[in-house]
Amino acid sequence: MGRIIAVSNQKGGVGKSTTVVNLAAALGGKNKKVLVVDIDAQGNTTTGLGVRKRTITQTVYEVIIGACRAQDAIVPTAFKGISLMPSAQKLAGAEIELAGLDNRLMRLKMQLIGIKDRYDYILVDCPPSLSLITLNALTACDSVLIPIQCEFYSLEGLVQLMDTIKRIKDGYNSRMYIEGILFTMYVGRYNLTAQVVSEVKKYFPKDVYETVIPRNVALSEAPSHGKPIMYYDRSSRGAEAYEDFCVEFLQRIRERGKKQA
Repeated sequence: MGRIIAVSNQKGGVGKSTTVVNLAAALGGKNKKVLVVDIDAQGNTTTGLGVRKRTITQTVYEVIIGACRAQDAIVPTAFKGISLMPSAQKLAGAEIELAGLDNRLMRLKMQLIGIKDRYDYILVDCPPSLSLITLNALTACDSVLIPIQCEFYSLEGLVQLMDTIKRIKDGYNSRMYIEGILFTMYVGRYNLTAQVVSEVKKYFPKDVYETVIPRNVALSEAPSHGKPIMYYDRSSRGAEAYEDFCVEFLQRIRERGKKQA
C-alpha cells in the first residue's frame, strides 16, 4: 500500500521544496514509484522537476475543487520513477473557494485515496502557512516530514507546527505521525547550528534524522535547470547528502514496519 507523506513547515525558505524534489529523485533511483503533489501556489517543486507550468491545463487546483479527477492532473517527468501533480498560481485563490465547499478539509484526501496504491510514496509539498490547503495535506497524509533550518526562528515554527499536527490528529487524522525532522542548510562551524540541533533533539529525540543537508551551491543551482541534484551534479555534497538521507529514510520505515508487525 502506498504511503502519503506531507512535507511541511510553517516557515518558508527551509528547503521544503528542495527536499521533496531530491527525496523523490533518490527514491526513484531506488526503483520506487513516486508521485509528487505540489500544493504550494508558488510552484517551486513543479519548476524543480522541469515541468513548464504554462503548458498545463489541469493542476492540483482543479483536483481540490473537484473540477477533475486526481489521475487526470498527473503528468510524467523526465526523471526515473517520478510523476507529478503540478501546481499553478490560481491555487492561491482556492482558499476562498474551499471555504464554501463541503468537506473542505477532506478534498485532497478524497482524491488521493483512489490513486494511493499506484505509488510507493506520495510526497505532498505544502505551502509555508497554516492555510486550508496545508490542512488538507495534513488530513490526507499518513505522516509528516519536517525540514527545519538551523536558526532560532525555525524553533518557533516547529512548535507551532507540532501544535497544528496535534489538533489535526485529534480531530481529523488520528493515524498521522511524525515521519521525521530533517536539518537543512546545515553549517557545522556555526555555534547556532549546534544549539538549534541540541534543542530540537532534546524535545524530539526519536524524530531527528542523523543525516543533515548542508548548504551547497549545486543544490541552489539545480532548480534553475529544472533538475533534482542527482541529475544536475551527482558528485556534489548536496547530492551525496540526499542520497544518504534517502537510505536513512527507507531504513526507518523498514524498522517501523518490523515493530508494527
